[in-house]
Amino acid sequence: MAYDELTVAVLGPGGTGGLLAALLSRAGHRVVCLAGEETADTLRTAGIRVHSERFGDFTARVEADTTLREPVDVCVVAVKHTSLDAALDRVPPAVLGDGLVVPLLNGVEHPATLRTRYRPDRVAPAVIRVESTRVAPGVIEHGSPFAEVDLTGDGVPRERLDALAEALTAAGPTTRVLPDESAVLWAKMSFLAPFALLTTRHGLPLGDVRTKYREELTALVEETAEVSAACGGPADPGGALARYDGFPPAMKSSMQRDAEAGRPLELDAIGGALLRAAERHGVAVPVTARLVRELRDAGH
Repeated sequence: MAYDELTVAVLGPGGTGGLLAALLSRAGHRVVCLAGEETADTLRTAGIRVHSERFGDFTARVEADTTLREPVDVCVVAVKHTSLDAALDRVPPAVLGDGLVVPLLNGVEHPATLRTRYRPDRVAPAVIRVESTRVAPGVIEHGSPFAEVDLTGDGVPRERLDALAEALTAAGPTTRVLPDESAVLWAKMSFLAPFALLTTRHGLPLGDVRTKYREELTALVEETAEVSAACGGPADPGGALARYDGFPPAMKSSMQRDAEAGRPLELDAIGGALLRAAERHGVAVPVTARLVRELRDAGH
């Protein structure tokens, strides 16, 4: 699979999926976006418009459909957990065939779910660090000065991962292939869970959370690090706190943005998964448990 001639399906061409679809298309790859009828029509006729200080302002032509109708080299799964099951109906396993499935989802449990449906040795989970928003169908605003991807996949042929990483890096997002899937997913989870749960619970941006609720943040970071270590992931609570302190004070989590917009929250994929992992490994996480309970009681 030469990196200069990939056919890539993007399931969920929203903020993240739309940005990757546009960048890959601009770099000369064939891109097929999978979405609902209305969005697919818009993308087919108008393409994807990107506004980005990092990558410039441009419009990329893409193909679009409501379901995958032919094999592709790679299928990027960029929907939220809350709509994953319904979205996967757009990608029939028999049609996908030998293609890589590259989920960009939050949490740690989705690779196992995908491996029950698609070839287990073709599921290549990835973590992306980017702030990118779909402001209208086919219109993407990329706000962060960075876009970085960590690609992994226990059992996936290394040359397949390398080819995709090369293609992504050439298209824009700096991409590296990392060997330990659990470590990669828990590195993201360790950072994301405290940030998402606290900003959403208190309805405040990160700057206010890290000053007004410092004790809670510290406890949550320590609990998450302990669970991560038990699951074979990294544990660096001091480093995590230092990262939070370095971010702009107005920063909000995507879970908080979903709550503000009245959208379903990825509470189970993040908080629920953390509690299940803690229970499996006998790790006490009282602060996490209380926050998840309070968010659920609030109707989330």
